[in-house]
Amino acid sequence: MNNYAIQGNFPVSGAGLGLRRELVKPLQQHTPEEIGFFEVAPENWMGIGGRLKKEFRSFTERHQFVTHGLSLSIGSPAPLDETFLKNLKVFLGEHDIRAYTEHLSYCSDDGHLYDLLPIPFTDEAVTWVADRVKRVQDILERQIALENVSYYAAPGQEIQEIEFVRNVLEESNCGLLLDVNNILVNSINHKYDAVKYLKALPADRVFYFHVAGHYVEAKDLRVDTHGSDVCEDVWTLLDAAYDHCGVVPTLLERDFNIPAVPELMNEIGQIRDAQTRWHERNKEQQVRHG
Repeated sequence: MNNYAIQGNFPVSGAGLGLRRELVKPLQQHTPEEIGFFEVAPENWMGIGGRLKKEFRSFTERHQFVTHGLSLSIGSPAPLDETFLKNLKVFLGEHDIRAYTEHLSYCSDDGHLYDLLPIPFTDEAVTWVADRVKRVQDILERQIALENVSYYAAPGQEIQEIEFVRNVLEESNCGLLLDVNNILVNSINHKYDAVKYLKALPADRVFYFHVAGHYVEAKDLRVDTHGSDVCEDVWTLLDAAYDHCGVVPTLLERDFNIPAVPELMNEIGQIRDAQTRWHERNKEQQVRHG
């Protein structure tokens, strides 16, 4: 079982980009060297064949890849789909995928619900989710990471969100995909301090970061969309995340309203600039404490 996050060694490096199908052709013609790694949803690529599989394979042979799943439904009351997990294991091995991550939520019961729903923040749910994560890790024979998700209601809440997330990570011994945008969105929607929440997350369990854009519905309501540019408050919070965790591989998510590659590269450049700023701050601190 790999142990990237626990050992402090990340599965990938640099600044990454979510590889959507509409980006395959332009990036196949020219992949900017500033992109350190790619992320895909495995469900969108498992089982494909023909030309599309060859195109995808040409990427995975040349670049570092991670996957961010959509359908594991780790908090669901329904049984795990172990057939899916066995097929996923083959896919991850075939393409030398560096990490498999999923959402700390659920999206199915008897059938798919087509949304990411919040797991009740309870001690009972912690144990339920942790046991399922352990089973997933046993089948895949690797440590996975779960993402802190955005949510708009907390039904059945008995403990704080941060306590729930920390306890799931600890009890299951899984990693964390830290989504900086989701922290900001939740902090506004649920009225808590984003930096305080961030600093309470276990830095030694982080696999990599996500940054993304969101929609401002109202002053006190943000909607996680991945359909717009990353806002200034997320970039500021990313600096705080680096201060807490060090320079962590960071991926730009863009799921719709996808602009041309040069525009995406502007935001990749902002990630790289933030990483450079951290290195400069760290050097200054080392000199001061010489």
